[in-house]
Amino acid sequence: MSADVWTVKAALDWTVGYLERKGDENPRLSAEWLLSEACELSRIQLYVSFDRPLTGDERDRLRDFVQRRGAGEPLQYITGEVGFRHITVKVRPGVLIPRPETEVLVSEALALLPVPERPRWVDPEPQEAAEEARPAEEALPSRDLGDDAPARAGEAPAALDAGTPAAAAVDAGAAGVADADADANAASSAPPLRVADLCTGSGCIACSLAFEHPKASVVATDLSPAAVSLAQENVAALGLEGRVGVLCCDLGEKIPDRLMGTFDLVVSNPPYVPTAVVAGLAPEVRDFEPALALDGGADGNDFVRRILPWAARALRPGAGFALELHETCLDAAANIACDLGFSDVRITCDLAGRPRVLTGRRPAAPAAGADAR
Repeated sequence: MSADVWTVKAALDWTVGYLERKGDENPRLSAEWLLSEACELSRIQLYVSFDRPLTGDERDRLRDFVQRRGAGEPLQYITGEVGFRHITVKVRPGVLIPRPETEVLVSEALALLPVPERPRWVDPEPQEAAEEARPAEEALPSRDLGDDAPARAGEAPAALDAGTPAAAAVDAGAAGVADADADANAASSAPPLRVADLCTGSGCIACSLAFEHPKASVVATDLSPAAVSLAQENVAALGLEGRVGVLCCDLGEKIPDRLMGTFDLVVSNPPYVPTAVVAGLAPEVRDFEPALALDGGADGNDFVRRILPWAARALRPGAGFALELHETCLDAAANIACDLGFSDVRITCDLAGRPRVLTGRRPAAPAAGADAR
């Protein structure tokens, strides 16, 4: 860009042309996002501000953004945030960028939890309509690989005990939901639902579960200090400190043994790309996103073989797990789950129709006095 006055339209046209020459797959969309970020305007505002000149600071920011995008850096790292389901989370280099496939994982995870109780001031729908209504995401194709889902066994346990890791988060969860919901839920005596989110990354899964399910109390873990720091920022930015705690550890190693058998849900988007496939990923993924969050070993299931045995210990009877995995790995992962005794093992496809999410449940405990043969 020269020292001449640049309007929004001139800057947009120049950016589109530059990114086209650099091989950007969606140069117009990229240009709109970068210019919006540089000028602190919405994409709609850009189109009603074509004659507005850019300030010197805006031009400097845009120049930096465009150079980074031209070198292949993901848009999300440049803008510093991404929309995920009903929330917006911060992202930055060194931590995996949330993707639409993971929104499907959250839908499947929520389906494993009991439906939240309605606030007492809401006029409930007829029972028949409530049972028939399902979110659009749950209509995704799936394959049943085991027995029918067992009935929910007993009440959900209380939140993590005081003095344990993430106690601040779950102690507040045990006291109830956020202040804004306290009155509406005053009549509810159901305890919080205990959730473990392993390999949390940005914290998008943990935050979404807590944001969308008023009884979810989540402990999120990650081995990367950078990811833990970012997840903690997102928890704070979304006002979820009372319901989500973040630990820096390998999978569930810092979750106390005394809590085994009490979790209502184990969810994870672990590293799952087979090692041989990593080299063939798109350059903006392979060259910019952390290999630690991508490489799942020779067959992509290295973490599955560690997470599922832990989940078998951590989950209460009748509770479930949900894992996002590589499309080539789901059948083998399902076999691992079945061999460990999980029931209702299912594979669900993502929005592109590729196998993506594995779910299952720990078998429910036999009813008192039932024949256990």
